Amino acid sequence: MAKLQITLVRSLIGRPQTQRSTVNTLGLRKMNQTVVHNDNDAIRGMVNQVKHLVEVKEIEA
Repeated sequence: MAKLQITLVRSLIGRPQTQRSTVNTLGLRKMNQTVVHNDNDAIRGMVNQVKHLVEVKEIEA
């Protein structure tokens, strides 16, 4: 099963609350923090909402 490595690369300062909530739900709290999630539709949807703030890499696990 593939996994997604998601890194917060842009600041949340001045962003709408919906985007802040999405980033927090993904588990990202600080700049350059990286989390790994299973690749599924829910995670892909959240990443798509904040694609301008995060960097995503697909990894094999």
